[in-house]
Amino acid sequence: MRAVLAGRPFCFVQWCGWVPACRVHSRVLITSAMAFIIPYRGIFPVISPTAFVADNAVIIGDVQIGAHSSIWFGCVLRGDVNVIRIGERSNIQDGTVIHVSTGGQGTHVGSGVTVGHMALLHDCTVQDNGFVGMKACVLDKACIESGAMLAAGGLLTSGKRIPTGELWAGNPAKLLRALTDKDQDMIAQSAIRYCALAQQYI
Repeated sequence: MRAVLAGRPFCFVQWCGWVPACRVHSRVLITSAMAFIIPYRGIFPVISPTAFVADNAVIIGDVQIGAHSSIWFGCVLRGDVNVIRIGERSNIQDGTVIHVSTGGQGTHVGSGVTVGHMALLHDCTVQDNGFVGMKACVLDKACIESGAMLAAGGLLTSGKRIPTGELWAGNPAKLLRALTDKDQDMIAQSAIRYCALAQQYI
């Protein structure tokens, strides 16, 4: 079954699999790729029509994505054994994996959140205006509060909480320093910038 998401093609993947549409231009074979939007046990992802989902992203099961959010290239959001919720105006950057745990809380990402390239979020919470750096990892029941930041490469271990206004870094992540006004402005601008960038892809 084929449909249109935010003006771009995507398909629901069923048992028969998926074959991309192709065309030939100037003797070059061009593949018109589509995002993989996959139900799990009859539950389909719910994606705002104003959200951007990149052509090769994979969205599975009980996932909800809010208005003007963006899911970038190579991301996997697998909401099979629990729920994934993405708020409004949040950006999940290239190569990020979001998953959940059986019997866990689900993964909840608020509004205005930036999740950097190749991050891993697992059954955790990132509140509104939180920031997750590139290649950072947030484990089960951990929480990044509103206006808090996990630095690139940081590992926030299970059950840990980054309070509002703090920057944590390292493996395992620990308090590095308080966020400055400039840091907070960068977090806000990141969300605004990615909203604008996503519109150029729709």
